[in-house]
Amino acid sequence: MKQLRTLTELLNYAREVGPMKISVACAEDAEVLEAVEAARTEGVANAFLVGDADKIKSVAASLSIDLGNFEIVDDKNGASSASLTAVELVSSGQAHILMKGMVPTANFLRAVLNKEKGLRSGSLISHVYVHEIENYDRIFFISDPAFNMYPDLQGKVSIVENVVKLAHSFGVQTPKVAVLAAVEVVNPDMPPTLDAAVLTQMGRRGQIKGCLIDGPLALDNAVSPESAKHKGLVSDVAGCADILLVPNIESGNMLAKAIVYFARNKTAGLVLGAKSPIVLTSRADSAETKTLSIASAVALAAFQKK
Repeated sequence: MKQLRTLTELLNYAREVGPMKISVACAEDAEVLEAVEAARTEGVANAFLVGDADKIKSVAASLSIDLGNFEIVDDKNGASSASLTAVELVSSGQAHILMKGMVPTANFLRAVLNKEKGLRSGSLISHVYVHEIENYDRIFFISDPAFNMYPDLQGKVSIVENVVKLAHSFGVQTPKVAVLAAVEVVNPDMPPTLDAAVLTQMGRRGQIKGCLIDGPLALDNAVSPESAKHKGLVSDVAGCADILLVPNIESGNMLAKAIVYFARNKTAGLVLGAKSPIVLTSRADSAETKTLSIASAVALAAFQKK
């Protein structure tokens, strides 16, 4: 497949490889129902709606959503039970994608990690934001801005491996990974620069596969060829990174949200590292972001089926 360079191209591609089946945990949530309805009308995905059927019907009626287009799985035994039911629909192969509804994240993740029915893959669970930013010729992947607070070196390896697979599903054959820090030189007093140097060497030795990785790189010389040239950086990654690996949750969260609020952009988000893609959106996310997040999951699910 050709490289997807915008999230509009992503949505079109998701239509081509979809529709996929989503299993929504605790679907009695207005924003989530709007998102799955949008995905259905776009031809991207259909859904199992798992949870209290009476509440799901009440919320759907308030939104004028026709539930005849969905399969309702009635589970009135609480959020934990409904989450596990939703997870089991995915682990059994009846659905391709899991989506979080009106359930606390901790309860939801316990179901995901359930030893008997869950979606454990042996990999670290991580989060990624996917951004299309005006005036750039490619999509950016920022990880991990939401789950892993202060990942150690092995954690960062796993985060890279997760997001590289997602980039591959977007047609980026050899994604360029910039390991971000405040500076582009190794400084023993700045631990993120030390991790970046080790990750770079691991990439060169073939211990991290499927990508080009370099760091430490400051944000400017990771995404701006002019900045990289001005700093005299000789690198296949500097100035043209696809993936931005952040050192910790604070920097990743602020970078991703700065893009959302300070730039003209389109955004999606996914949870990676499980056996199947997981859509976990925020109430603050726009309807477009939620639909694009589902489209991202569809692209990844199609890639994993190959």
